[in-house]
Amino acid sequence: MDEARFLALALKNPVNLTIVDELQRLALPDAWLVSGCLVQTVWNALTGRALDHGIADYDVFYFDPDTSWEAEDAVIRSLQARLAHLGVTVEARNQARVHLWYPGKHGLPYPPLTCSTDGIDRFLTQNTQVGVRRIGDHFDVYSPHGFGDVASLIARPNPGPNFSAANYAVKAARWKALWPELTVIAAE
Repeated sequence: MDEARFLALALKNPVNLTIVDELQRLALPDAWLVSGCLVQTVWNALTGRALDHGIADYDVFYFDPDTSWEAEDAVIRSLQARLAHLGVTVEARNQARVHLWYPGKHGLPYPPLTCSTDGIDRFLTQNTQVGVRRIGDHFDVYSPHGFGDVASLIARPNPGPNFSAANYAVKAARWKALWPELTVIAAE
């Protein structure tokens, strides 16, 4: 699967397209729609399921040097208000402040990031290391591992500094129940 095919399938889900368009209108710095909502839409398209099957939430990353909770909360509330008509959960996180709360929540170190794609690079699975944004009238796609695992319905661990085998096992089991065709690569 190439980038154009991935993008076409991911944006068949009207929720994904609406969020990407809204992020452009809001002009949040370095804003991307990321991860599962994109990959799972593609899986659903490939397996003939409803495009929103199994999608728990829609994740938005942005990078704002204002690392205050108040600034992030204002973005979260704005997105919730602007996207409430979609009837889905949108999770927005300022990647500039993840290092402030991640160690306390997950018990793992998390060095500061320099941009949103740094956050994508730290995802638990390689197959979900994707992001989409609109710049002007074209789309920008970030995927450091390409789209082979997405096209082949493969879940592969990302053995980075924040990897948790226990969290991977839980996520992979949830996905396998929703997409039985999925091949889960064991964590080493």
